[in-house]
Amino acid sequence: MKHVDDASTLPVTWWKSSASASQSDCVECGIVDGATVAVRDSKRPDGPALLVGRAALSAFTSAAALGHGRIGRAG
Repeated sequence: MKHVDDASTLPVTWWKSSASASQSDCVECGIVDGATVAVRDSKRPDGPALLVGRAALSAFTSAAALGHGRIGRAG
């Protein structure tokens, strides 16, 4: 997985889930090219972004939606 230090330098259109409404503490994604998606923190648009493969991101979001890898709470 690669990254860039300043996500605002990427020539992408950023979007976030419609379920996040007007929340400002979200994950945003932008398509870099046919195989790569950039992922950043919406609170820090000029902060770092991860560059991940589209297939890997799709697998991750599908697993998260199914609750795989859920971290339990202590106590």
